[in-house]
This record gives sequence, structure tokens and C-alpha cells, in this order.
Amino acid sequence: MKLVSDPPIADKIRNMKQRVRWQDPVILERGIDQTRLVLDDGGSDDPEFSFLVVGDSGTGAHRGHNPQRKVAELMLPHHQECRFMLHTGDVIYLVGSKEYYQENFIKPYREFLVGGEHPKRIAYDQMIFQRPILPVPGNHDYYDLPLLFGLVSLTTMPLRRLLRSKLDLDVGWHGSWQGDAYAKAFLDYLKVFMLPGDLARHLDQHYTAKTETGRCLRYEPGHFTRLPNRYYTFCYGGIDFFALDSNTFNDPPPIPTTQEGDAHRKQLEVRRNELEQQKMQLMETAAQLNPDSPKEADQLDDIQHEVSQIEEMIVDIDKQLDTDKIVVTDSEQLEWFKHRLIESWNTADVRGRVVFFHHPPYVTEATKWQQAQTLAVRDRLRDTLNAVARVVGSKTGDRPLVDLVLNGHAHCLEHLETMDASAADSHIHWIVCGGSGYSLRRQRTEGADLMEDQKLVARSHLFIGRNGRGSQKRRPYSCLRIDVTGDRHPKFIIRPLVAEWHQRQWHNYEIQPFTI
Repeated sequence: MKLVSDPPIADKIRNMKQRVRWQDPVILERGIDQTRLVLDDGGSDDPEFSFLVVGDSGTGAHRGHNPQRKVAELMLPHHQECRFMLHTGDVIYLVGSKEYYQENFIKPYREFLVGGEHPKRIAYDQMIFQRPILPVPGNHDYYDLPLLFGLVSLTTMPLRRLLRSKLDLDVGWHGSWQGDAYAKAFLDYLKVFMLPGDLARHLDQHYTAKTETGRCLRYEPGHFTRLPNRYYTFCYGGIDFFALDSNTFNDPPPIPTTQEGDAHRKQLEVRRNELEQQKMQLMETAAQLNPDSPKEADQLDDIQHEVSQIEEMIVDIDKQLDTDKIVVTDSEQLEWFKHRLIESWNTADVRGRVVFFHHPPYVTEATKWQQAQTLAVRDRLRDTLNAVARVVGSKTGDRPLVDLVLNGHAHCLEHLETMDASAADSHIHWIVCGGSGYSLRRQRTEGADLMEDQKLVARSHLFIGRNGRGSQKRRPYSCLRIDVTGDRHPKFIIRPLVAEWHQRQWHNYEIQPFTI
């Protein structure tokens, strides 16, 4: 029984283009760049500023505690000092359903929203942020329910078994509609402007920021807080930020039809069956537990963690076993990123570069490093950076092409650094910020060093995730404050903010800041 369904990449791209009326004639004739925004808060010229980072947060209350709200409370003392919040994806679990935005996003982050003192009055598709929240979509923000769940009533056995499992899965009744809920919550959903006159007036009101070639969207905190696209860029304090949608370039290549490939396919099929059996056994166990018992509630939380992890592994295997699919790579987005990064290195006023997207190319969380999607994202990002390096050449000096990459997807907080791998993604700092609310994961038993073709390519310097067993189990949920200082060569001071759930109590911890 599959809990989620991941739409084909071609459908994700096509539907998202329709929602923002990509390259509509009315947009083109105004010279509007639909991948750029200007953050109009009066402080974007200040070279020293701070911002927050969260990811994989979109869950409701667990048994007796609400991790996402606790993380939001960690950020509140920094709220006024930080200019914006970056969200690394998975805004809403489990399938990005619109009905969960109220409990899993609006209420936890109410202090960031206009009218947040009355969160129940805020519609998910009409949010306006006091302090900018700038997300990228995660895989769960695109997920839908499998066709079976979408077509049958609640009286069918599979869904009744799911509902009585007592797991806090936040499934919803339909899913994201291939990312539609995310688009309505955060993007400038131009599809609603059906008449050319209405669209023209909207563009002339909100797309007034000047670019080298025309205009782009003006993001006005407290007034108009929409994003122009699922991927976008903005400059703040001389730092170029690039937001990517990795859900459309994470498709694994097909397994070759060779003897070795056939053997690998059979191994994956066996593994998939084993995982399905494990998942059903876990859900049957959950059906027997009492959520009102503290000890059994703790077991339910563990089971939810295992079920979600197994489901993710099944999705990854299904992507590899799909023999009918045509592998799609979002070449348009990757070309856009390549040209914008080249442009950034050719712009004298830009002094640093930060990239953020959902799937981490480098990570030591227990299940991610060997996933086919991780490999696909790493290879395509590396190819893009290599192409940039060939163009910009010696302009980078001894600096990496990108100062910092921020990701989610792995439910932990981790700082890694790539080694000299004879590729343009060498010597980059990577931070995974995916432990802001959903069930946490452990570090892999192989340790902190990541090997590729028997060569050390990256090393983890910090890992904060689920640890301990039994009564000593600890669940440290986390977010980040990042302070940008310095002049032509900026420094990024990383300040982890951690709240740990241990023995049914919250404990806040000070983690030593580090500078990159």
C-alpha cells in the first residue's frame, strides 16, 4: 500500500508554468523577468545582515509536543533582527494538502504573518508575510495520494486500516494536486487573472522593480509577498541568492538492460517487497498502541519515523524500476541557473553567492547518500557548476563558485565541506537544514566521510539528529540563524538553534556558532 504518489517531472514543469502564465504575451511585451524578485524592505543595501533557515517543518503536533511550533519559538527572539526566512522545502506533510496549511504552517509561524494574531482567519492562498518567508518546494509539496485513495470512499479497507493506525501522518484527502497547493500558497498565481486587462493591471502594479532588461516582481513585506516562480533569484546586501526546484532534476537514469542491470533490478524488486512488508507490520503494530499512554505514544512516534523513512525509500526504488518512463531533466532551469551564476560572477557589485534547494547532493543521514535521486541531483548540479567554471575561469581566484549551499530533505542539521574532487563543486560548504519539525533521522553508521569511486569527496563536520535508544532517545529539532559580515569577501556566521525533546520534556541548547 503506497501512501504517496510522485507526479512525473514533465507534469510538474508543465503545470507550474501554467500557474504563473510562463512567457504569456502580456508578460513578454513588458520585458518582465519571471525568475527574479527585488526584496523591497529598505535594507537590501546593508552589507551586514542576518537571516533564518528552516526546512522539512510542515507537520502538526506529535504525541504531546509540537516540534514545528517549538522551532518557531526558537526563532522569535531573532525575528526582528533577521531580514527574511529561507525554507528548504517540505512545507506541508505528508502530501502537501491545502487543508493542512492552517495547522502545519499558518499557526506555527503566525508571528511572521499579517493578521497572525487571528491565524484561523488567514486563508492559505492569501497569506501576506510581515517578515519574508522564501521557500523552495520539497518532494512532499508535490506529492499526491495514490489513485486508489483518490477514487474510493473512506469505507474501503486500505484507507480504514491507514486511519486506524493512529499515526500522525497528516495525509489529507487528495494531496497537493501536483504542487497546486504550494503554488497558491506562495507563487504569484497568475492563472486567476483570466482577462488580459486584469493581468496587465496586476503586472503594472506589482512588477515594477527595474532590471537590466526590463522589470521584475517587487516583493513588499506586509503588502505583497508572492514569488514569481518555483525557482528564482534575488540579491540582498551584495549576496546573490539562487532558489532552485530540485524536484525536476532528480530523476534517476534508467537501469540498463544488461545482465548486470537485470540483476540490479531484481535486487531492487526484492528490497521493495521487503520494505512494503515492514511498513504493513509497523502500521499493524501502531493500530494496537494507545496514544494516551506516554510510553506507547513514544512508540508511535518511532513507528511514524520508520514508516515515513520506508515510504521515501520505496519512492526512490519505484523511480528506478519504472521502465515505461521517459527520463526528464529540467534543462531549462539548469541552463537558467548556469547563465545567472555566470552573470553573478560578471557583476562587480556581487560579493557572494548562496544557493538553496531541497535535495542535498552531500549528506550523511542514514538513507540518503546511496539514493538514486541524490546521485541524480549531485551529477546534474556538478555538470552545471563545471559549465560555469569553464566560462568564468580565473575570475573566482581562490574562492569556490558558490559560498554556501542550503538543503533540506534529510531530517537533521548537518554541515559538510567538499574536498578537492577535480570538479567545480569542490571546497564548497553545504548545510542541510531539514530538522525543523518532522520526524528526525540518524546519521549513517559509516560515519562522516563520503566516498565516491573510492575517493574522499566530502566530510561532515557537524551532525545533529535523532540519537540514543530507549529512555535515552533524544530528538533535537533545529533551525539556523546566519549572520553575514565582512566586505568584498563576506563571512557567514552559522548559529544553530536547537530544541531537544528528551524524556517528554523540551530542553533548549546553545550550539557553538561557526564561521565559513
